[in-house]
Amino acid sequence: MSTETTKPSVLFVCVHNAGRSQMAAAYLTHLSRGRIEVRSAGSAPGDAVNPVAVQAMAEEGIDMSAQKPKVLTTEAVQDSDVVITMGCGDACPFFPGKRYKDWELEDPAGQGLEAVRPIRDEIKVRVQQLIAELLPAGTITE
Repeated sequence: MSTETTKPSVLFVCVHNAGRSQMAAAYLTHLSRGRIEVRSAGSAPGDAVNPVAVQAMAEEGIDMSAQKPKVLTTEAVQDSDVVITMGCGDACPFFPGKRYKDWELEDPAGQGLEAVRPIRDEIKVRVQQLIAELLPAGTITE
């Protein structure tokens, strides 16, 4: 339908697509309640999503346990309105006309839950700000 064509789309990219980008995608999916198309990918995807990131998100009532790291494709970038990078540097393809943001966030890889919680919380704040930018005022409900 026509509503599908007007839905904004966001791609979160980090190197392994196992922590930060997965948490951001999970938050955006959850908080936007389907009003934003969400993708995530990695320039060198890992074998599995970081179990500590899964645990940290479970504390927020968001289940990421079924997610798998995905490889970054040119098509994913082309199909997204906003591309948010998290430490992938030059590995992220650039297309004129796309809106790019770089979120400098600590990598949760190899860290315990106590260290991952503040990263998760910072991602949530940034995702909430992103939703406010992408969706018309008055459409956000917590």
